[in-house]
Amino acid sequence: MKAVIFDAVGQPLRTGSRPDPTLAPDEVVLRVAGCGICGSDLHITEDPGPFGIGPGFVLGHEIAGEVVAAGAEVRDLRPGDRVAVVPMRGCGRCPRCLAGDPARCPDMVLIGGGYAEYVTVDARQCRRLPEGVALADAALAEPLAVALHCIVRSGMKPGDRVAVLGAGPIGLLVAFWARRMGASHVVMADLHDHQQARALALGATGFALSGPALSENLADLCGGPPDIVFECVGKRGLLQAAAQAVRLQGKVIGVGLCIGGDDWDPFVALSKEIDLIFSVFFHQRNEFGVALDALAAHPFAPQAIVTERIDLSQVPQVFESLRRRTTQCKVLIQPELSRGE
Repeated sequence: MKAVIFDAVGQPLRTGSRPDPTLAPDEVVLRVAGCGICGSDLHITEDPGPFGIGPGFVLGHEIAGEVVAAGAEVRDLRPGDRVAVVPMRGCGRCPRCLAGDPARCPDMVLIGGGYAEYVTVDARQCRRLPEGVALADAALAEPLAVALHCIVRSGMKPGDRVAVLGAGPIGLLVAFWARRMGASHVVMADLHDHQQARALALGATGFALSGPALSENLADLCGGPPDIVFECVGKRGLLQAAAQAVRLQGKVIGVGLCIGGDDWDPFVALSKEIDLIFSVFFHQRNEFGVALDALAAHPFAPQAIVTERIDLSQVPQVFESLRRRTTQCKVLIQPELSRGE
């Protein structure tokens, strides 16, 4: 089958051939309809060691597709079913897995394989699509669920004033959920205004450029200091900026992964009695289905984050371009585009 392959740090991905997938009794083979390029994929190719990635690996964990084969022990899925994939594969036996939360399983593995025509996944990782959701678009369920989990972790209430630092895919989807769930003000902040129109289309009520006056600008646009600030970038100094911007006894939610660590002075957070909360992954049973249902909606459709749809042959070039700051937001890989379907 055709796939996009990682060889080594510093080398572009390449398009090549991989063996067709084989099945274990509890697995299904999917024909990939859509796979999102995630910022974590870029991180993995720059520092693969912590992720256990080696030459020949196929990236891609934001996956949706059609079941084309099912293992002998699979009872709930059959060929032709349209599914989205939860990429956190747990053991399936521990208390966290049995509670529908494989992200907290001690043996959890974040799968790849979506940058290909076909992929094999455990049947328990799959969720059938609701009516009205386009199959390729269902690849957005994973980042949508990540953003929803951020809102759940924050304890946001209707009427809260919310600021989101970072207008990338996760930040924009946090803004989507905040507005959908009743925030009175949702203000995005970023170094550039590339995503301003997209942020407003997803429900943001304002947009601020990052800089020395960020706290004042957020307070002006929110009608007062925000109750909650989501840090969705993962760059040094942004937790500090969030602590300075949030109201007294407000909440800062750390979402972005700051590779290499952060330096910050906790005095501001301490003196303001800020709650600092971190959020990662999502709950499969409680949040993934809600994310899928949102793709069938309504005002502020989350599909607005998609800026380009490409086939497998385009992935190496587009992937490298995403290492630089561009006007791109979410790129969806759709292998059928190269099949001429």
